[in-house]
Amino acid sequence: MRVEIWSDIACPWCYVGKARFEKALAAFPHRDQVEVVHRSFELDPGRAQDDIEPVVTMLTRKYGMSAAQAEAGEDNLGRLAAAEGLDYRTRGRDHGSTFDMHRLLHLAKEHGRQDELLQIFYRANFAEERSVYSEGPERLVELAAEAGLDTDAVRKVLADPGAYAEDVRADEREAAQLGATGVPFFVLDRTYGVSGAQPVEVFAQALTRAWGERTPLRLVDQGDAQACGPDGCAVPPVG
Repeated sequence: MRVEIWSDIACPWCYVGKARFEKALAAFPHRDQVEVVHRSFELDPGRAQDDIEPVVTMLTRKYGMSAAQAEAGEDNLGRLAAAEGLDYRTRGRDHGSTFDMHRLLHLAKEHGRQDELLQIFYRANFAEERSVYSEGPERLVELAAEAGLDTDAVRKVLADPGAYAEDVRADEREAAQLGATGVPFFVLDRTYGVSGAQPVEVFAQALTRAWGERTPLRLVDQGDAQACGPDGCAVPPVG
């Protein structure tokens, strides 16, 4: 079974939702037969790389809330993150474009390191004092190296704005086609969708239901099928 997760590194609910889903998956009896694929979704698509601002400022501007309301929301997210065993800085974080990070996640996917890099990006963005936005490309190179990626390959991607750009945009188009208007957005076997950082129990129920409703392969009556197998190939009839 395949689970696809659309998310953004700048999304705190994606950070919390990933932890909750992973708790459900860890307890799922068929977890070893579940493939998890991370898909790109930008909360601020098209945002310039140098357009960086404090999170509280972004929240007040984008959602029309007061600074006190924005800070209270961050405090609440901090408590929810802590409940999942996650570190979360409620003050002093900044916000910017995540496009380059999404491009690097597609590079990491090719090397089987996508989940590791995503978790590192989340930790760097939500828990560490250093910024993933204002320190330039070398900060992303450093984080990608921590996930086991080759630094020269990472620098090559970052130096080419077109590298993996279409992969990111394709994920975002697909999210729109599936009806996703926000993240995190979980799709189980292209049959069930789960929106938001749901409780662990909800993810557990979704996994169980999707697994139970998987359709086994049904073979059409093939008669004397001509095919190749471990013991060789069928001999074609003569005449």
